[in-house]
Amino acid sequence: MHELVVNLHMHTPYSDGYISHPRIVEAAHKTGIDVVIVTDHNVWVQGPEDIYTHGDHRVMMLIGEEIHDQSRDPQKNHLLVIGADRELATFAHDPQLLLDAVKNADGLAFIAHPVDPESPTVRQTDISWVDWDVQGFTGIELWNALSEFKSRLRSKLHAIFYAYNPYRIAHGPFPEVLRRWDDLLVSGRRVVAIGGSDAHALPARLGPLRRTLFPYEFHFRCVNTHLYVPRALRGDLAEDRQLVLGALACGRAFIGYDLPAPTNGFRFTAQGKDQTAMMGDEVTIDYGVTIQIHLPRAAECRLIKDGKVVKTWLNRENCTHITSKPGIYRVEAYIQYLGRRRGWIFSNPIYVKP
Repeated sequence: MHELVVNLHMHTPYSDGYISHPRIVEAAHKTGIDVVIVTDHNVWVQGPEDIYTHGDHRVMMLIGEEIHDQSRDPQKNHLLVIGADRELATFAHDPQLLLDAVKNADGLAFIAHPVDPESPTVRQTDISWVDWDVQGFTGIELWNALSEFKSRLRSKLHAIFYAYNPYRIAHGPFPEVLRRWDDLLVSGRRVVAIGGSDAHALPARLGPLRRTLFPYEFHFRCVNTHLYVPRALRGDLAEDRQLVLGALACGRAFIGYDLPAPTNGFRFTAQGKDQTAMMGDEVTIDYGVTIQIHLPRAAECRLIKDGKVVKTWLNRENCTHITSKPGIYRVEAYIQYLGRRRGWIFSNPIYVKP
């Protein structure tokens, strides 16, 4: 399998972002990102979706949309739509109707920033997802980098500190989102987790101070979604696009916080009697299943079954666990960075069946 690094959930001047599509591609080339997925608010922008080559490096840009009901007060229920290839914002007033429209358009739907608390310091209201009775979404944005930033702004001094020290912000997904995800999985639903930047390159000012909040190059070095696909990008947009959308749909992915240390090379597999499964796959228990985890460097590793930690390894690169119990298994890894324990890797599940 080949690993692709994807950065998704970003905005351009077509909605409330400040960086154009060509400059996003340029930033992706500089940082080694393979795929960028642009999701402007309530507008599907035709034209920029393509594969861009610079030297030996290819960047595929996909165009999706972040859809929400703009007439609702307060704002809630933002949905990332990828691969639908049509404008769907007309369905924003009814989340279930919107999800049905995404399915009919053969698109993927991810609940954006499921928990996004208010931040009075920057006059931002709570824009969390609230209609959890809906059906048919592909997954959730487990880790949203901008939401985490907003949650740390308890005063203007905090805003100034983090604006000039953005590498100190990230600690991991909100615990409420992790619990919600586990609850959905345990209830029998297949829910794919992704990580998003929610990038805007916002210009900020406070008195004489001027700062761009999180240039795209910074975002591209932080919270990424890593996909496993059968081969590298070849330069054929239609074929390469299907590789990416297929891996996202089935959850052959993990979220990596690549700033402290690159997460490329993470592996999580389960070996049964006659089959090997990776993230997004099922494996039957038969005579037992051997779970194998490889981290790119020694770190804290936790194996989680049905939302509960069943095994923790400290300062390990390779971890093995044999189980005879069916369940939904996933991995979390944590790393020390700038004196703090921080989330590093969050895998999608392997489903061990009776």
